[in-house]
Amino acid sequence: MKYCRCERAGRIHYGLIEGDDVALLDGAPFSGGRTTGERLRLAEVRLMAPVEPPNVFAIGANYQDHIDETGSSRPERPLIFLKPTTAVIGPETPVVLPTMAPDEVDYEAELAIIIGRTARNLPPEAAIGAVFGYTCANDISARDCQKRIDRQWTRAKGFDTFCPLGPWIETDLSPADLPISLRLNGQVMQQGTTAAMVFAIPYLISYLSQAFTLLPGTVILTGTPAGVGMARKPPRFLRPGDTTEVTIGGIGTLRNPIRAEGTDTVRAPCCA
Repeated sequence: MKYCRCERAGRIHYGLIEGDDVALLDGAPFSGGRTTGERLRLAEVRLMAPVEPPNVFAIGANYQDHIDETGSSRPERPLIFLKPTTAVIGPETPVVLPTMAPDEVDYEAELAIIIGRTARNLPPEAAIGAVFGYTCANDISARDCQKRIDRQWTRAKGFDTFCPLGPWIETDLSPADLPISLRLNGQVMQQGTTAAMVFAIPYLISYLSQAFTLLPGTVILTGTPAGVGMARKPPRFLRPGDTTEVTIGGIGTLRNPIRAEGTDTVRAPCCA
C-alpha cells in the first residue's frame, strides 16, 4: 500500500493512494488514521514529505563501496547522526544551497525507514515488526563543513532542505535487496542494492532502539552506496539548476531541483 501526505487548496492531508485517486485519512496512517470517505485525484494534489517525523536518525558509512571510495575505515558498530526535522522537504521542493556554505553540497541516495509504533530495546528478530513502511531519501551534505570547517556532521547535514523524502511510503515491501540509484541531470551517479549494507535493517533498528525511544513516524536513513560527488575526480558538487532523482525499486522516484539561497525558492513550513 502507498501512503502519501499531500496539499490541495491550502489543506494538508494524509492519504492512501489507490490508482489515480487519494483516499483521504483523518490522521497519520502510522498513528491510526482512517479513511474519511473523501477522495481527491492524485494529479490534482501536491505531494509533500510523506511524514512529519518526530526525529530523523541517520547512519553513516553503511555501504562498503562508499567506505572504500572515501578512504574510510569500516565501522565496528553503526555510526549514528541526527538531521533536524527542519531539513525535511518533499518531492519537487527545491534543495537550497545555503549562502554560508554553497560550494561543496553533495547528494546521497538512501532508503528511509518509517517507524510505525513506539519501540524501545527491540531484539533484531522483532525489529521489522516496528516498521510501518519505506520511502526514498536524499542525505544532502555540505562537505566543506563536514570535512574541514566543522569536522562534524550536524551543520553539514542539517541545513534547511537537506533531507528530501518521498514521494510516498510503501508498506508492502521487503527491504533486503532493493536496487537504489541516483541520477543527476539524468546521468546515473549512484547505483547499488540495499543487500550491500554493512549493517542490515533489523540490526540498525534494534541498535537504535537500545539508545533512543523510536516514536511513530520516526525516520531512519540507512546509508548510501558509492558514487557521491566528493569522491569523483574531479569532484561533482550540486549547482543551481541541477536536478537529483533518487529511485528505489518497489517505491518510486524522489525528484528535487537545486536552487541557490535567495533565488526563486518558496520555503514552506517543515516537511513541505
